[in-house]
Amino acid sequence: MESPATETDTARTDENTGNRHSERSSRRPGYGQLLRTEGAWSFLLPGFLARQPYAMLTISIVLLVQHTTGSFGRAGAVSATAGIAMALLAPQSGRLADRFGQAAVLVPQAFLHVLTVGALVAAALLDAPLWALFVAAVPAGATAPQISPMVRARWAARLQGSPLMTTAAAFESVTDEFTFVVGPVLATALCTGVHPAAGLAAEAAISLVGGLVFAAQRRTQPAPSAAGRPAGQGADRARGQGAEGRPSALAAPGARVLVAALLGIGMVFGGMQVSLTAFTESIGRPGANGLMYGVFAAGNMLAAVAVGAVRWKRGPQTRLLTAYPALVAAAALVALTAQLAPWAVALGALGTLTGLCVAPCMITCFTLIESLVPAGARTEAFTWLTGAVALGQATGSTAAGQLADRAGAGAGFLTPLVGTGLALLVLLAFRKALHPAHGGLVAARGLGHRTAVAVD
Repeated sequence: MESPATETDTARTDENTGNRHSERSSRRPGYGQLLRTEGAWSFLLPGFLARQPYAMLTISIVLLVQHTTGSFGRAGAVSATAGIAMALLAPQSGRLADRFGQAAVLVPQAFLHVLTVGALVAAALLDAPLWALFVAAVPAGATAPQISPMVRARWAARLQGSPLMTTAAAFESVTDEFTFVVGPVLATALCTGVHPAAGLAAEAAISLVGGLVFAAQRRTQPAPSAAGRPAGQGADRARGQGAEGRPSALAAPGARVLVAALLGIGMVFGGMQVSLTAFTESIGRPGANGLMYGVFAAGNMLAAVAVGAVRWKRGPQTRLLTAYPALVAAAALVALTAQLAPWAVALGALGTLTGLCVAPCMITCFTLIESLVPAGARTEAFTWLTGAVALGQATGSTAAGQLADRAGAGAGFLTPLVGTGLALLVLLAFRKALHPAHGGLVAARGLGHRTAVAVD
């Protein structure tokens, strides 16, 4: 029989063991813990509203301009102009947000976007010449509020390299893809059921309201770098610190490689949007366009949920080099089916498969960038990545539109294959640049804990 002292020690040991188990359980990274991050909901909800227009802008331009000009090629080119302007100028707004604060950039940007979208709508409805549509599309794209990079920068600032960063990247991808389920369906319904300009009108209104509400959440925005100590010592200097002490996102070679990868993914989005629009038009069911693109985005969203829920045993570099070839293969199947058996059900199923392959690539890119750039350049870095998607989307829209006009609706589906194929070549050629320059040995393992291992 145990002595009283022994019983007490045993009870204390059991209690301590239980406490440690409870503590480990409560600290296990996951969506639940992520959403319990202090202040998270204050920027998540307005951020969700404010990012909806991102998925509505290009498809709304395509539908309006195609209605007024009768050409998918012209519609894709005008939409591409807006996307290129967004891709080239949005990173500069991200850099300004890093330096002066997100609200200082977002508030005037939201008002300017409403005015510029209104000018584009007026030009289209008044049958302005094509060059005028191109001119109007530039400021409309350039002023589009970049909510998603700002939300990601808030996560990065609050999590500070925690293993929850992969979970946050997955969560943001799920949210982004949900907008690509809702946005095109809503834009298509408004343009086909209400008025050809209704999609852009709704996009501008949501941008203004959502942007102002999001900008009001100042407590959770990252501290402006102009007001604080320059981030540029030690590891940050190795990750791309500028010579003047200001961080530069694209100074990191790995960041440029990720931009190329996301350009290819953007071509999937743009090529699928225009190609599905042309395909549903060719079979006499234009209203099915939003549904078919929504199925593609739904596959992306489901895969994003799964990526965030897996405890990965491989580092993000290896995951990206494994997932991207699968995306290329899926794009090849879509292109082949569109040429040989252009059936709506088959293209819808393969579109879902393509969406399933897109999510792991995108999430891994956004996970990697946090370790490749200085802390003071995060908003700019995230904006370069989302801008690359926009530029790829614009390029894909243009190419797919031209192919659809000249060679039939199914020809546009070649665009995602070409874009992802070229991006894969870049990834393979410069894969060593995806490792952090500071040589850190700590790798984020999905929902697992950080483990001191060599990043593979």
